[in-house]
Amino acid sequence: MRRRAAVVAALRAYFDAQGVCEVATPLLSPQAATEPTLSNLAVAHPFAGSRDWYLRTSPESAMKRLLAAGSGDIYQLGPVFRADERGRHHLTEFTLLEWYRVGYTLSELMDDVAGAMAAAGFSRAIARLSYDDLFAGQFGAPPQVFANAELAALASARGLNLSAADQQDRALLLDCLYACVLEPALKTLGAVFLYDYPPELRAYARLGATQPVHAARFELVVDGLELGNGYFEIVDAEEQARCFAEENATRAARELPLVAPDSAWLAALSHGLPDCAGVAVGIERLLMVLGLGASVDEVSLFAHELDDEQHGACSSIT
Repeated sequence: MRRRAAVVAALRAYFDAQGVCEVATPLLSPQAATEPTLSNLAVAHPFAGSRDWYLRTSPESAMKRLLAAGSGDIYQLGPVFRADERGRHHLTEFTLLEWYRVGYTLSELMDDVAGAMAAAGFSRAIARLSYDDLFAGQFGAPPQVFANAELAALASARGLNLSAADQQDRALLLDCLYACVLEPALKTLGAVFLYDYPPELRAYARLGATQPVHAARFELVVDGLELGNGYFEIVDAEEQARCFAEENATRAARELPLVAPDSAWLAALSHGLPDCAGVAVGIERLLMVLGLGASVDEVSLFAHELDDEQHGACSSIT
């Protein structure tokens, strides 16, 4: 408990010294996240009639509204919620540190993340590796060389059972190959900024202008464990709207419920979002790589309570 508090205090001191302002945004929103890989936790709102509200999966939308209003550099440290996530590296409710730097490039943001990690007590060097180089090291060529059928064959050869729809879902195929091949390879490489993702895995990162096209995105991975996810942010409302539409198309193909686009987010971009780069880091995973525990349960005081309710387990926090 005290070591966690010390890490959080060190992070706040880092941002204070950098002139980054701490903000607080709502946990509850009328807007669900559209990302196909996320499941929203719905809440009955007493003043919303039959319409559900949602516990935030990230403060991104609200923070971009602040950026568009002229906030300058900001950060937030607080709880977020993901349904259907529970395991050694996952909690339904966990603590997220998210921040945005106005005028930063993706490379400058990686430097900033390294600085924040050092402030928190992480002393290891962090290498930089492109997604293409990691992929080519395992499969002989970068991902853009492979057609969907070839990616599906690579996945099937590693024991993954793919439906006909799965074999046409390029983002899913890349995620499968990451989980079964690339992530184990990263476990041998120590601390790495993995950058320049395939466009199918862009999330909300801007796309580069050169060929082959890459998404201006990075992940901080330590011994195979993802800690942080950063983007050179989309500032154009029409481009962001296309991302939402593409995510809903993926949801439809995966037989997931459609989600209305975030109109407040789009309005903020229409008003004018400055060029910026943003990143989110999971605090529990950060505590793990700092040596406080081997699982998220070991660094969370009340992680077992939901399990106790569901399974009647012993109600211990240790």
